[in-house]
Amino acid sequence: MSAKKKAGDIPQDKLDRYDELIEAHPDIERKGASMPYTSHNGHMFTFLGKGGSIGLRLPKEEREDFLTKYETGLYETHGTVLKEYVIVPADLLQNTEKLRKYLDLSFEYVKTLKPKPSKKKK
Repeated sequence: MSAKKKAGDIPQDKLDRYDELIEAHPDIERKGASMPYTSHNGHMFTFLGKGGSIGLRLPKEEREDFLTKYETGLYETHGTVLKEYVIVPADLLQNTEKLRKYLDLSFEYVKTLKPKPSKKKK
């Protein structure tokens, strides 16, 4: 697991909850120091934004159900709406067991996407 540095504008309690959620899934590694995130095959599927809000990537049907069930919205950053990412409500972040279900759905969804080519220089 990568070193866990305090990310600038993220409250420590939110960072701790995010880390706890990710650590509960052995196949997922938290990346990023200033903006914690998870990815698979070049596709990001969760991230912890400034202020401590979590963006979670979900497939269409589950995303629509999540938006309705938790009365939340799509994640918006720098004036752009991230159409596949929902905002995880603060109360759901406190319930790691419930949230783990959605993390699993997110991970399974991103595994269905075509891998992105590596940008590493040879």
